[in-house]
Amino acid sequence: MMNNPSTILRASNWNLVGNEWAVELLCQQITHGTTRHAYLFAGPSGVGRRTLALRLAQALNCTQPIEPGIPCGQCKDCKQIEAMRHPDLTIIQADSEGGTLKVDQVREARRALTLKPYQSKYRVTLFLRFQEANDNAANALLKILEEAPSYVVLILTADTPEQLLPTIVSRCEVLRLHPLPLDQVESFLHERGAEKDKARLIAHISGGRLGYALRLLNNPSALELRNEKLNEAQLFTTATRIDKFSYAEKVSKDKDAMRNVLSLWLSYWRDVLLRAGESSVPIANIDRAKEIESLAERVSMSEARRMVSELENSLSQLESNVNARLLAEVVLLDWPKL
Repeated sequence: MMNNPSTILRASNWNLVGNEWAVELLCQQITHGTTRHAYLFAGPSGVGRRTLALRLAQALNCTQPIEPGIPCGQCKDCKQIEAMRHPDLTIIQADSEGGTLKVDQVREARRALTLKPYQSKYRVTLFLRFQEANDNAANALLKILEEAPSYVVLILTADTPEQLLPTIVSRCEVLRLHPLPLDQVESFLHERGAEKDKARLIAHISGGRLGYALRLLNNPSALELRNEKLNEAQLFTTATRIDKFSYAEKVSKDKDAMRNVLSLWLSYWRDVLLRAGESSVPIANIDRAKEIESLAERVSMSEARRMVSELENSLSQLESNVNARLLAEVVLLDWPKL
């Protein structure tokens, strides 16, 4: 199916690169009138979950489709959906990434879904990053899934189905989206004007997540911030306790910024672990290969694994009401001393 010209054409018309099988499946359902009332698009952030959801909304409500399942992208409905300002499109998500999606937001969506579509065939509601929903919000969504009218299509996105209630997952058609091969992302970025070395670096940093790669390409300050934070991380192996306490105080003032820093450190230590274990898996931070290899020679594999585990746990704890400064202090005090 992946090499079928019609499948590639549909994915092209949906303006999606990769996961063509998902586009083909959704197009076939629209063509045969078998669209589900609820979907779960699962995969890592930046893999294209939201883009696929918006394309499905366009395909369902386009007034001038090129053919069944292929939106024109130019009609009023398509343009409004693309801008996420369509009267029959509702988007529910936490206020910030890593925040909490609350029950009141789901209840408000439930009230809206009792109304028939204003100008289109379907009323579409996107619940983005639904793994961030609290228990009450998840239970409220379960009621919507059980009672949704025929003119409603619900689309959830999450990192993995396992993060959600099994009763929610069982009521959705689950599409697991996957990152692209790194060379495909690199070629895509190079074709769009990125220098070859930069395209290769971004492809590796993104881990094949094209959406994330494009954000990095279009936001040079993100790469600059990454370099700054990884440079600081190198100093922790020789920093004093006072320096670490001072840095912990600074980095913990903004939870969103701290989440980004912890993610960068996690990526770095995963690379160290890969090199310590002599794995053939490509590292993400290829521009720092020499220092990563040097660090891998100076720390044990168990130490590298411990740092990866600790940073993963820290990111998880940051989503709760844990004391961010204390969390940062623990991570830095446990940093290997060389």
